[in-house]
Amino acid sequence: MDIFALIALFVWYAIAGTILFIIALMLARLILNKADLNPFSRPVIMVRRLTDPLVNPVRRGLAPLGFSPNVAPLVVILVAILMGYFASEFVGTVLFMARGLLASVLLARPISFVGHLIFGALAIYALLIFMRIVVSWGASPHNRLLHFLIRATEPVLGPFRRIIPPLGVFDISPIVVLLLINLLQRAVGATLL
Repeated sequence: MDIFALIALFVWYAIAGTILFIIALMLARLILNKADLNPFSRPVIMVRRLTDPLVNPVRRGLAPLGFSPNVAPLVVILVAILMGYFASEFVGTVLFMARGLLASVLLARPISFVGHLIFGALAIYALLIFMRIVVSWGASPHNRLLHFLIRATEPVLGPFRRIIPPLGVFDISPIVVLLLINLLQRAVGATLL
């Protein structure tokens, strides 16, 4: 097993462990809320102290949409799973690119080096576009992550948005850009890797 596989395995376990910890905390919060325990008891205070930083921003985001604040822990679980997916995809892409770059340098293959660099950059950019789509559904307009994703992806999405008209309320330009990035990745894989 090489170092890249070990790093990938470690990161996967770290992400999965974090997600499971968040799920356990949110389920504990839901159970304690339904059990109608004394709100000043030690277990309730401890669980609230651990979960409030995750639940309160989601609760504030759900309130204008008309959702009950009691579903906020379930939404936190879904967000944690999505963020875990994004993190594992990002790390996998970076490790694939690093492995390819290292192999290209060791084997003195400059064309393969450039191919891995382009392939990795396209994969990271596609992931940023996908994150923008998902984060824009639920994040507030003042979210820093959303602002970063907009600044990073708008130079490519903007011209496509002007060319491709929306279908009703749906903007399909990110889907077209993701398909083009996938096509470019396949071309790079076929010609340079």
